[in-house]
Amino acid sequence: MKVRFLGHAAFLITSDAGVRIITDPYKPGCFDGSIKYDQITEEADIVTISHEHDDHNETRINGNPTFVKSTDAQVIKDIKFSGVDVYHDTSEGKERGSVIIFNMFVDGMNIVHLGDLGHNLSSKEIEGIGNVDVLFIPVGGYFTIDAKVAENVINVLKPKIVIPMHFKTDKCGFPIAPIDDFIENKETKKCGGECEIKKEELPQSTTIYVLNPTK
Repeated sequence: MKVRFLGHAAFLITSDAGVRIITDPYKPGCFDGSIKYDQITEEADIVTISHEHDDHNETRINGNPTFVKSTDAQVIKDIKFSGVDVYHDTSEGKERGSVIIFNMFVDGMNIVHLGDLGHNLSSKEIEGIGNVDVLFIPVGGYFTIDAKVAENVINVLKPKIVIPMHFKTDKCGFPIAPIDDFIENKETKKCGGECEIKKEELPQSTTIYVLNPTK
């Protein structure tokens, strides 16, 4: 499986069989120009959308993809998807609504994308997510969990690989924190814009992979 960081919470995941999944694609220029990442031109077979905010719900994706927007368990192109309902804030959705955490079973691994998770996970939510191999986690705070809560989530989910997302960059004008706040004093593996992950090569202990946006 290959993972390319497009920007914000959008990743292109390509299975060994060539199935292409794009997660939470952003609309360039949304929120009064705060999202400055380039238009996503990559083709996808499947697109997951965790919630209907413009920095996560672009539908103009090449390749005539199938869109996944619910927690329903389903299999698309031999990849199993399921979801867990959570909230975008600490007020049970009263501020920013709900979000879907997606589980994707790719090349024998459970890949989990937390979307815009805004709170610590409950025991029921942790059980619903299950064992995690690769975790895409927001770390910028303000609209999502921050670096401290992200650490709590990682400690309870115990993923093999952590990939931070939804943090401040030159192309994100949101008042959120940069990735530095999360990775400070932590060992990381710097991957550039893309990395390759194989089940048989998963690390024994949780490892943070730092990817740079490519758009």
